Amino acid sequence: MRIAICAVGRMKAGPERDLADRYLDRLAKSGPAIGLEFSGVGEIAESRAKSADERRREESRKITQMQPEGSALFLLDERGKNLTSRELSLAIADLRDEGRRHLTVVIGGPDGHDPELRKSADRAIAFGAQTWPHQIVRVMLAEQLYRASTILSGHPYHRE
Repeated sequence: MRIAICAVGRMKAGPERDLADRYLDRLAKSGPAIGLEFSGVGEIAESRAKSADERRREESRKITQMQPEGSALFLLDERGKNLTSRELSLAIADLRDEGRRHLTVVIGGPDGHDPELRKSADRAIAFGAQTWPHQIVRVMLAEQLYRASTILSGHPYHRE
């Protein structure tokens, strides 16, 4: 199964980008052995529409256009469910084992996700109730995707 990240907003050069890239490189190297292929990060410019609703709709259209047909969709959303690392890895494995060919994980813009996109998502996932800068969210997502690949490959997990 191919895993892609779609992010609203650009990641500038710096330590956050370097760290995210390090974890995504590890995912790209560890994933194929367990049927997971990292297919990259697609970035969408933040909408400049006047209202938050218009911005969410415009960003949602662009996100939908970037998704491969039939892709599973995980949204990072403050109203999503908090998952343990093991639960996230099992959710990914379930999609893979069901024969899904693509998973797109979306980091939304400052205004969040359009309600229609949220309805179409397979899962909405939160990284806690706090507000996180997008650069940090990208690092946390990259690390969790890499961690999922290590958990699924049977690597000893420090919490068990």
